[in-house]
Amino acid sequence: MARGWQTTPLLDNAQPGGWALVRSPQGFLVDANGVLFPREWLKRQDLPICDEQGLGQFDDQPVWLLSLDHPVMPEGCFWQSLRQFMLQADYPTFRMLAFAEQVGTWRSNHRFCGRCGSPTQQVAGERCMRCPECGLDSYARISPSMIVLVTRGDEILLARSPRFVAGVYSTLAGFVEPGESAEECVAREVREEVGIEVHNLHYLGSQGWPFPHSLMLGFHAEYAGGEIVPQADEIEDAAWFPIDNLPPLPMQRSIARYLIDLYVARRLGQPEPQLHR
Repeated sequence: MARGWQTTPLLDNAQPGGWALVRSPQGFLVDANGVLFPREWLKRQDLPICDEQGLGQFDDQPVWLLSLDHPVMPEGCFWQSLRQFMLQADYPTFRMLAFAEQVGTWRSNHRFCGRCGSPTQQVAGERCMRCPECGLDSYARISPSMIVLVTRGDEILLARSPRFVAGVYSTLAGFVEPGESAEECVAREVREEVGIEVHNLHYLGSQGWPFPHSLMLGFHAEYAGGEIVPQADEIEDAAWFPIDNLPPLPMQRSIARYLIDLYVARRLGQPEPQLHR
């Protein structure tokens, strides 16, 4: 049987058995066997569970998410962040955790109505929180954003934010603003972050980015003019790098790394990488 993760229609919390993930502000609970725990066993551990959400299936077995008010560790367990899992876990496990993180974030952010402030209630059979007072529905939504690799022949433009791991450079990215197309967002963000103009945009793929709830739309763009002027407080450094002398790059599973590796492969006539989805 192929190992994998599948989202499914909402599971009934009254259904017994299955597996569960445990999420708290410190990440996901882990023990020597991984992140999936017998659900009924967890419920006997006197954990401060504040919410339970049916997620989907892993290897055809149902999985729920148990959210805690504060982190409590049963014996032999520890907490690990989603970014650590992105670096270390197999991809099906990371996909499951990424979905769980976004569902947990949505649920905790919509406990109260954003219009009138009343406590919300989950709609049966839907991932929707409804206000019983004013009727506002709050669904689990994502924020569209663009990420772009800008090139100039055998050079690529890379930048680093003060928030990055020391030494790492990456592509440029930013959120789409209301009324703006993804292509307009690319041009605006590049202009704002490094002061240059681009043209010949090509869409290359997308990747869900659960930090906390984005959909990254990946582009390649060519340099059209201007000099690099890093945006104050946003860009620590930016420069043109030859493809045969690149700085430390983002993690392999990220769409940023895919955009870089794809361009280098095409430029050198090498096999093209695949984007993790």
